[in-house]
Amino acid sequence: MIRILARWLGLAALCLIVACGEKPPAPPPGGGPALWRVEGKGMDGWLFGTIHVLPDGVAWRTGPIGDAIGRADRLVLESAEIQDQAGTLAQFERMGRSAGLASLETRVPAGDKAALEEIVENGGANTQTLSAYEDWAAAMLLSAAAQQALHVSQDHGVEPALIAAFEKAGKPISGLETVERQFRAFDTLPADAQRRLLVDTVREAKEMRWLYDRILAAWIRGDVATLAQEDRLGEAPDPVVEQAVLVERNRDWVKSVGALKGRPLIAVGAGHLAGKDNLIDLLRAGGYRVTRVQ
Repeated sequence: MIRILARWLGLAALCLIVACGEKPPAPPPGGGPALWRVEGKGMDGWLFGTIHVLPDGVAWRTGPIGDAIGRADRLVLESAEIQDQAGTLAQFERMGRSAGLASLETRVPAGDKAALEEIVENGGANTQTLSAYEDWAAAMLLSAAAQQALHVSQDHGVEPALIAAFEKAGKPISGLETVERQFRAFDTLPADAQRRLLVDTVREAKEMRWLYDRILAAWIRGDVATLAQEDRLGEAPDPVVEQAVLVERNRDWVKSVGALKGRPLIAVGAGHLAGKDNLIDLLRAGGYRVTRVQ
């Protein structure tokens, strides 16, 4: 289940994460993060699979990506509201909190309480504060706490660099969906699915370092096949969560792409471009020509 939240890295990281001084990975010669050309229905643009949080110093801006940035006439993110961190956090607070919830310790099996306490202690959180959040929101915050050990940051992610480049060039920035829609994918999950998300996040937190290293290494070399395999390693993701958080959003995005014309650079999390019902397959099924260029 933590693989679902790993695809969500960035929105899950609602607390500060400090960058470390370890040497970051670099793209292989002649390669780099996956980039596609998308053509059809009045559009001739690009689709870039991003990673939302990174260590400092990752040199991901290759020649083809730089060319796409320079030639694109607009930037299209998952949500343009990512630029408003205060607004995003406020939306999370409005949707994620509820009155009268049971304490967090009582929401996980007795055998998992030690793991919960370890995440909370190492991440600088406390269970009393987290108890005010619904299961899906508590899972996100626990995932963020577990990420403390990764020494990565949203500030070093791809999106802030893209936003800065397009703002400097005076080009518009828009989104495929709203932040409210992003959080609603979790907030409307059935209660049992939310509880499984919480419990599995606690159980699998120790895998976070190993999983992130694999995702980062695969991403920097454009290895979409490995990204797709991550969901098949270990415990399979909850199909209810996968359907709501990935598949249904991908389908909504195809509709949003349908309104785009000209030369947009569409930048979304790389996890949405791999595996079942990924965005690329859905775009092709919708009549677009999608060609890998890096």
